[in-house]
Amino acid sequence: MDLINATALITGGSSGIGRAIAQTLVFAGAKVAITGRNRERLVDAEKALGVYGINADVSKEADAVRTIEEVVTELGHLDILVNNAGVGVFQELVAQDLASFESVMATNVTGAMLMGREAAKHFITRNQGNIVNIASTAAVRGAPRGTAYYASKFALRGMTECWRAELRKHNIRVMLVNPSEVVTNFFETANMPQHANEAKLQPEDIAHAVKSILEMNDRGFTTELTVFATNPHD
Repeated sequence: MDLINATALITGGSSGIGRAIAQTLVFAGAKVAITGRNRERLVDAEKALGVYGINADVSKEADAVRTIEEVVTELGHLDILVNNAGVGVFQELVAQDLASFESVMATNVTGAMLMGREAAKHFITRNQGNIVNIASTAAVRGAPRGTAYYASKFALRGMTECWRAELRKHNIRVMLVNPSEVVTNFFETANMPQHANEAKLQPEDIAHAVKSILEMNDRGFTTELTVFATNPHD
């Protein structure tokens, strides 16, 4: 697709990978809207990137419905949804508390579903559209302390395959991107240590991958893309 004057919505777009994707698509000529729960970060990204910011929580159905309606009103229509909003909790199974587990599922799975559902309704009426789900290498393997986060990414990968099977007949491309470790504030938020260095993936690397798969001619699409650092020494 041609990104010049295309319209895109990135959830969780005020920081980290989401912000990098928003910036990359703006530079490519797209009109971009982002969502965020933190109003201060949202306003900062809105001003710095020249995007349209929507204060919303994707796990809330009313917010998801309002977000798509607002984007269509402000941008005229929607061409691209990037389901990027995500949170992480890492606990051993015997210590996994229900509230944290449900919180991860609410954002990473339910939130993605709600945004995907509302965007798909719009895309079907236009007989075209693009959905990019940002998952993780956690979507294809298990690990200790990964019950909540890894399960949520497995679920997102499964939903992606279901949506792809349903929506191809409407010329809607549904794509999955699986980053390995990226240097962002995700680990700090999840109370996990991260040893940052220049050899590890940066948010702009994932943004480049998203831009690349979107720019492929609409007659084809990349179903799933996994991105690893070449030699991410700690």
